[in-house]
Amino acid sequence: MKIKKYTIGILTASLIATSSVSCSDSFESINTDPNETPMGMLNPYGVFEAMFYGYVNRSLAFTRQYNNELVQFTACTGSNGNDIHRYSINNSNVSTIWTYYARYAANADHMVQLGITKNEPAAQAVGLTLKVLIMSNLTDLFGDVPYREAFQHDQDNWTPAFDSQKDVYEQMFADLEAANNLYAKSPVFAKPSIDLMYGGNMTLWQKFNNSLYLRLLMRVSGRTEMGADTKIAEIVSNSSKYPIISSESESATVKYTGIDPYFNNFRPSNTTETQVKANKIAKTLLNLMLLTGRDSEEDPRLTTMAIQRAGDWKGVQGGCAISDARLEDDGASYPNYAVLVRDAAPAWILDYSEVQFILAEAALKGYITGGESTARTHYENAVTASCRKWGQLTQYSSEKYQITDERIADLLAGKLAGWDENSDHDILIANQKFISLFWIGFEAYHELRRTGYPVITIGNGCSYNNFEYPQRLYYPTNTVGSNSTNVQIALDRMGGENNLHTSVWWSYKAINGTFTAVRQQK
Repeated sequence: MKIKKYTIGILTASLIATSSVSCSDSFESINTDPNETPMGMLNPYGVFEAMFYGYVNRSLAFTRQYNNELVQFTACTGSNGNDIHRYSINNSNVSTIWTYYARYAANADHMVQLGITKNEPAAQAVGLTLKVLIMSNLTDLFGDVPYREAFQHDQDNWTPAFDSQKDVYEQMFADLEAANNLYAKSPVFAKPSIDLMYGGNMTLWQKFNNSLYLRLLMRVSGRTEMGADTKIAEIVSNSSKYPIISSESESATVKYTGIDPYFNNFRPSNTTETQVKANKIAKTLLNLMLLTGRDSEEDPRLTTMAIQRAGDWKGVQGGCAISDARLEDDGASYPNYAVLVRDAAPAWILDYSEVQFILAEAALKGYITGGESTARTHYENAVTASCRKWGQLTQYSSEKYQITDERIADLLAGKLAGWDENSDHDILIANQKFISLFWIGFEAYHELRRTGYPVITIGNGCSYNNFEYPQRLYYPTNTVGSNSTNVQIALDRMGGENNLHTSVWWSYKAINGTFTAVRQQK
């Protein structure tokens, strides 16, 4: 009888470290990686510990290096700046992202299988939730990916078929349903001390699972064939079967202790202030949080997220020409190092504020009952929760101040975020949700491509992608070379070439044929 094997490519003695991997690793090489462990030789909680914290820390690194630059939260305009914000994305970049997410997904899948074999339903449920979390990022970045045939080590399948993104989503929804059913039986998480997010509380993991379900349903809500509106309504109306995150304290947040080995990836020992200052705050973010002139307003979160220079706020143009970089960079604001770079800084995965934004959009679109008044309530809950999250971090800032209830009320009554002051509530919800996703994985990049907001200004240095906004990441060359037939089938189905222009299936551009962006004035 053939022993079923799974790659455990990231298990190390340290929870923070991951194995050294080649830039050419992919699903195909994961299926043939010599570092394989026979089924039954590991405890599922050992897999959880290394996989979960490895994934979270890698996502933090990707947030700063890729997401923030692509969505114009920041732009690396310093003398040693990278060109991600100019859409210069090379094979090493995409291969690294593909490699790590595929590896973590393989480990999550292994955790599921061990949970079944070892009769650990809690581990099985958590593994399913995390597998979907990781794979959703992979498909939302690249488009069609292997899902059904991924990680089939026992079937000698070295060239897995790429499922359509629709099929991937259907399989992810099935996995989330299965996990929800397991959580409902109140299984016991055997090692709660290693869970720095929920301490092994299966009720909270179930709420995270179903809130992730809402996130992904809203992601594909533009595709009517998915019936996302009906499923969202079912989840919201049946809280006993589908409990969701319902308070700020229930947010999916990794609470690092700052004690070895539970460090945040962004800690002073490996992230210098000079590195953080190189990524200046971009005008796109600053313009959403600041009004100048006669009707001046400032979002109270801004001073926690970023630092003024010379007593003033200045943003840089994302994608600016290299010849303009020095002028753009001079005097520009940058992320708040003291707040974001700490041994015990939290890592955010899915906030209560995001759930409330989803419910606001669902109510406004008629997916759930209540109409505009209910949409407004959820929207204001969302903005308030986001402000309070950042308010808890003001204690670490060099600027001593508080985000008071009065300041939050002023924000909700003003032109920046006021419901009555903004006539297009779809755009208002999208823009404020965008702000709330600062420093949370690739979520802002996903949402920007889904909604088209905020409207991005394409800088004069974005010739790398012909001055067009990147709609996806392209498949790494090793994957193309080793699994060319299935890659080509996927590209044909997606209706484009293996480049940054081809749209993912659920995106605004794929559905509407256009993507609104404006060119920087020369």
